[in-house]
Amino acid sequence: MKILVVDDEQLVLWFLERALSKWGHEVTTASNINDARKHIGDGGYDILFTDLRMPEGNGADMLDGLSDMAKNLPRVVVCSAFITADMAKDFKDRGFVTLKKPFKLSELQEAVDQCSG
Repeated sequence: MKILVVDDEQLVLWFLERALSKWGHEVTTASNINDARKHIGDGGYDILFTDLRMPEGNGADMLDGLSDMAKNLPRVVVCSAFITADMAKDFKDRGFVTLKKPFKLSELQEAVDQCSG
């Protein structure tokens, strides 16, 4: 699968890129929302992993605008330490998967599996 990972923390980008690539996925990373929008606009991604809190903008706002950016939207995994129970319910209702930081590799694999099935 083709996966886009958006996070402002370089260590998180490195970790997700390494783990997902090792599992055979094609991974692109973006460290800010503007770069992420460009990648999403180009299309072709199966899964989007995104953080919520980033210096130049909010990942949730980017998610709200996804339908305006691409015709074939990727499955979304919201990956953040700041996910509340209400937010998790809202994201689930919207068809998004949530992954709370810090997470285990098994939880990462489960999130990918949820997007694949």
